[in-house]
Amino acid sequence: MRAAGGFVVTIPVWAWIAVIGGLLVVLAFDLWIVDRGEPREFSPRQAGFWVGFYVTLAVIFGVVLWIFAGPTSAGQFFAGYLTEYSLSVDNLFVFYIIMSRFAVPKIYQHKVLLVGILMALVMRGGFIAVGAAALSSFGWLFYVFGLFLIYTAVQLVRQHGQDEEEEVKENLVLRWARRALPHTDDYVGSKVLVKVDGRRMVTPLLIVMIAIGTTDLLFALDSIPAIFGLTTDAFIVFTANAFALMGLRQLYFLLGDLLQRLAYLSYGLAFILGFIGVKLIAEALHSSGVSWAPEVPIWLSLSVIGVTMVITTGASLIKARRDAREGEHITTAASADQG
Repeated sequence: MRAAGGFVVTIPVWAWIAVIGGLLVVLAFDLWIVDRGEPREFSPRQAGFWVGFYVTLAVIFGVVLWIFAGPTSAGQFFAGYLTEYSLSVDNLFVFYIIMSRFAVPKIYQHKVLLVGILMALVMRGGFIAVGAAALSSFGWLFYVFGLFLIYTAVQLVRQHGQDEEEEVKENLVLRWARRALPHTDDYVGSKVLVKVDGRRMVTPLLIVMIAIGTTDLLFALDSIPAIFGLTTDAFIVFTANAFALMGLRQLYFLLGDLLQRLAYLSYGLAFILGFIGVKLIAEALHSSGVSWAPEVPIWLSLSVIGVTMVITTGASLIKARRDAREGEHITTAASADQG
């Protein structure tokens, strides 16, 4: 890991083990809380507490990284964390569609998200390892990642306002699971495996978990190249992804209907992806000896990402309030005409 001042900080194996072990302990505790007692809906108050808890964990980790690895590494982590978290918010609406399609009872949705996202985190770990190794061996991949991010940004803008529900299609793994795994037609409480007439079968709950996990892995095709545009350190890439995914479940319940009111979110994400894409290409050119190509400092990347999300969220909420007032005026006028 390259820290401030240009020297290299090597992340020891024990640090990897400590971080992964700590994440597993927190996730196991979270799963225990979900499974204890009777299944129940996740209230906004509980969601708010857990979102704050996981964000605080991320901040503490970033501060510890600052102390031991320097401000550059910490800045890369925070920039990566904000990018992953921002992109994840846009994906929550797709999770909502999946939950609706499979008619998942609300009391089981938190468990579905927890297990599904844990599956995605494991698969992303392999994706990150392959990406880091490929980038260290093939420098030209930075140009590919940069162009891909710019293309994704353009597609986000072009697809803005389209019906997302029509775009959600079953991926290859999910189609295989539905065909190959014998499953019951209905949910059997919170169980994922049951015996029916002596035959072991899975319930729709497992199918939904696979749907969430594999769909989130597809989202990583955008987010992983984006964070590699901010840092090539696999440790930072993995931890930023892990902390962003860990808080995603609670954010799903906290935002609720607000998800549909973030009208300009895709524009903000498109700008962030485009910025990182241009940054990747510029820094690749700079490393190749092109003198006019700038090297974008991490503080600028962090500032652009943060300011973009604040402006996007604020503009979306203002639009939502304005639309609500216009709707009230239309309703009032229609009532007056009928009277």
